[in-house]
Amino acid sequence: MTTISRNPSDLGPAFEANPEAMLAIDPMADRIVAANPSVAALLGTDPATLAGSPVSALHPGQRAALLAFTEGVLERGRWRTRDLAPRARVEVPPLEYAGFRLDGTPPLIVVTLSDLDARHRREVDGAAEAHMRAGLGEWQRMERVFRDLERENRLILSAAGEGIYGVDADGLTTFVNPAAERMLGWAASDLIGRDMHAAVHHKHPDGSHYPHRDCPIYAAFRDGAVHQVDDEVFWRKDGTGFPVEYTSTPIRDRGVLLGAVIVFRDVSGRREADERLRRALAEVDSLRERLELENAYLKEEIRAGTRHAGIIGRSPATEAVLRQIDVVAGTDATVLVTGESGTGKELIAHAIHEASRRRERPLIRVNCAAVPRELFESEFFGHAKGAFTGALRDRVGRFELADGGTLFLDEVGEIPLDLQGKLLRVLQERQFERVGEERTRSVDVRVVAATNRDLREEVRRGRFREDLYFRLNVFPIAAVPLRERPEDIPSLARHFVASAARRLRVPEPRLSEGDVRRLTRYPWPGNVRELENVIERGTILAVRGRLHLDLPEASEVPQERRSLLPAPEGRPPNEVERRARDRADIEAALRLSRNRVSGPGGAADILGVRPTTLASRIRALGIRRDAER
Repeated sequence: MTTISRNPSDLGPAFEANPEAMLAIDPMADRIVAANPSVAALLGTDPATLAGSPVSALHPGQRAALLAFTEGVLERGRWRTRDLAPRARVEVPPLEYAGFRLDGTPPLIVVTLSDLDARHRREVDGAAEAHMRAGLGEWQRMERVFRDLERENRLILSAAGEGIYGVDADGLTTFVNPAAERMLGWAASDLIGRDMHAAVHHKHPDGSHYPHRDCPIYAAFRDGAVHQVDDEVFWRKDGTGFPVEYTSTPIRDRGVLLGAVIVFRDVSGRREADERLRRALAEVDSLRERLELENAYLKEEIRAGTRHAGIIGRSPATEAVLRQIDVVAGTDATVLVTGESGTGKELIAHAIHEASRRRERPLIRVNCAAVPRELFESEFFGHAKGAFTGALRDRVGRFELADGGTLFLDEVGEIPLDLQGKLLRVLQERQFERVGEERTRSVDVRVVAATNRDLREEVRRGRFREDLYFRLNVFPIAAVPLRERPEDIPSLARHFVASAARRLRVPEPRLSEGDVRRLTRYPWPGNVRELENVIERGTILAVRGRLHLDLPEASEVPQERRSLLPAPEGRPPNEVERRARDRADIEAALRLSRNRVSGPGGAADILGVRPTTLASRIRALGIRRDAER
């Protein structure tokens, strides 16, 4: 072994000028004694920075491998390893460390860091040179195969939208088509004869080094198999990358693997579309989940905040209807709701549905008066595509939509007589066929029907089938006219005032005691619907927070209901009118005072009479206070 002085400059010009990256280290002191310019360039630093620094600091986290390497050199004089990787400011290729011992006091180790990729390229070049020396004819045959391949397919290569290029068994490019030139940003003349992997496929999508040995393109002419890849990146001449999918197909001549043809396509657009679709689906899922939660919340809020689906009132007539709803809702019995227009028949149907076991399924409403007779079967039972002119697709009927829920047949008395039998059949058998379809379908539907006609009279006159009437009239409920439950008018009015102000986005006007008296005296031929319209109109016309009630004149009310109106001006009221007015005033005052007769804010105070006088009138008129009812 050679003995040298401890002065680093004594390593000589061969150390300084060597193209191989070299370090001189003192293993005992864990110190770099000297570093030549080649190793400084490899690591992206300068020799002065390296000299004097710890060897272990250059190899963080690799103490065991470093000790094994230095021990091997010191014990045997020479040693190699590929288990070390220096910390560097630039990307460093895989390296092989080769060290030899310089005896002295203390002994030094001179380490050569060899670029394994560069060595591989030299080996390839050497093999090619040897191949050429061994037989120029074989090389010419390989070149001829690729030349013939390009010439025979030139038209296809030029017209193809995919990028296509060929590589020989050494990985060198043999041809590049125009589409590949456009996608890669390279001219074919710049790539032919070059290592294609090093030009366009040298890094992974994350930017990390992509070794030749791992490349599926090169594997094709090593194992003779077709390789398809759809999740890698090619790099353009300007350094930007784009996602590709490619196929590498081996080329053989007389059984000998000569190289591969690679077909690739830029899938950036598809990836972006897939990502947009993924985001859109995620957003849809998020919205669906949110809407489901909101729907569940709103349902719970509505059920908690309202009693019997919006039926408002505390009159005996209203309470009787609510008791009937409670009795029948828990069954599947068919219900027939009768009453004048505007009395809230649909609200009763909603209340029955919401109180039933079917409330999680839909309530489907059909206005029988609005269904044309020629579309009756299609509307109720659905139709198959092509069943009649205009039936361009299958259609689900109302019975099928309401399966598991409730079907509300509004204005059921308007169904033409010749079509009533079809409805009777499905009510009896719970089965039907779509128009134009032979298949019989079964449904589980609870039916609530409503009408403002006297169906008994309609049956007597032959305009309504008696068997259908009996099928519908299993559990009758009569919606009471508003004139027969004046006690409900104040609470209904307050509700409509608040609702109208909220809907119209105006300040809520004040409902005075005089307003309540006027509303209570009027007979309401249009029932609750008319009351709501009057309140909404009064809200629109409100002045300085005061509701403006524009009630119709007596002449506008049907003759049979005029006796319930206040006496016209100029004629004193008769006894019936006077008693009716007094009764309405007293009942309204009792409601406003919460049933208190005397004291501030009591009914007597509101009416401006003595409490004893009011008590006498209450007894004389037979008025029962709420606590007595």
